[in-house]
Amino acid sequence: MSDTHLFLGNDRWETLVRAEALARDVLAPVAAAGEQGRVNRSLLEALAQHGLLGQVFRQRTDGGVASRVSAVDLCLLREGLARFCTEAETALALQGLGGYPILLGGKPDVVREWLPRIAGGRVAAAFAVTEPEAGSDATALTLDAVPVPGGFRLNGEKTFISNAPEAGIYSVFARTGAGKGGRGITAFAVPGDSAGLGGSPLRLIAPHPIGRLGFHDVFVPDSHVLGDVDHGWDVARRTLTLFRPSVGAFAVGMGQAALDAAVGHTARRSAFGRPLRGFQGVSHQLAEVATRLQGARLLVYDAAVAHDGGEPGVARRAAMAKLFATETAQVAVDVAIQVHGARALEEDHVLAHLYREVRAPRIYEGASEIQRDIIAGALFRGADARLDPSS
Repeated sequence: MSDTHLFLGNDRWETLVRAEALARDVLAPVAAAGEQGRVNRSLLEALAQHGLLGQVFRQRTDGGVASRVSAVDLCLLREGLARFCTEAETALALQGLGGYPILLGGKPDVVREWLPRIAGGRVAAAFAVTEPEAGSDATALTLDAVPVPGGFRLNGEKTFISNAPEAGIYSVFARTGAGKGGRGITAFAVPGDSAGLGGSPLRLIAPHPIGRLGFHDVFVPDSHVLGDVDHGWDVARRTLTLFRPSVGAFAVGMGQAALDAAVGHTARRSAFGRPLRGFQGVSHQLAEVATRLQGARLLVYDAAVAHDGGEPGVARRAAMAKLFATETAQVAVDVAIQVHGARALEEDHVLAHLYREVRAPRIYEGASEIQRDIIAGALFRGADARLDPSS
């Protein structure tokens, strides 16, 4: 338990405590029984059964889904799950990331059709932006969406799409106009069984469900456009801004798990006639990791509270949170492995698992370099405003 509950209030912090307990006692065995590299549908059902997906997509009294998703709740859930079951954390995050564009920009009939199924763990959702030549520069999309009577025809390729090719619904971003950057991009809800949609799995160092998608004259009706035509990047941007602090929360959870393992090991293990904890070269490294993790945690929840409160500077604060938390988690895992020695390199050791998991968050949903660009841009916009005599 960290001191961050003082920042949020004890009642809110119970969300994290419950997520930790469920991850450790209930979800981890379900995750372990799944097939590596495949969507674990039993895990999705368990996340729904225990109300965790319901905390992401809250139901209204009329049975519909609330129009807002709380960044704070996302962070609490993702940190708590990540500490004891990264597979459950990732499954929850992917449902949110794939479903939120539909909630944000979908027509009422599309929202009613898909959101209860996503929140109920009955269908896997996916967020489909990345292409072979559009990674960090995600606005350089070339997936082509051509207007036809009643809708659009999509042709092209996506890659590194989590839950592909097994998802039941994809939030897809395609080029509909000639504008530069985010202009001319439209978002679509594309069912996984659409004619002409195919895919294949990819194998990564952390064995999650992820793959390529091929679009061959895939018809998407006008009713499945998310938001406005040519303004789909607004949907993507708002989705990423919501989820970016919680990527930091995922990283904090993994970093905390690594620190827990390191503290436990150094308290028990002896070398040269005394416990490892008695060596300043060891204990000071752990003190540094603990301090950085708490700083990362505070940045994460500062950004999340700012998002939910509609405060200014959310993009900058979210970028700081993701940057610092993901870089810190990498350090935490590396230090924990170093103090464990060779035993942490055994394939089934928790730290070997975390070492595979911790690398990707520094790349996806905006690499560390992109986060630095966002932060620097905000700094210089502020400087320009102060220098402008008319402001």
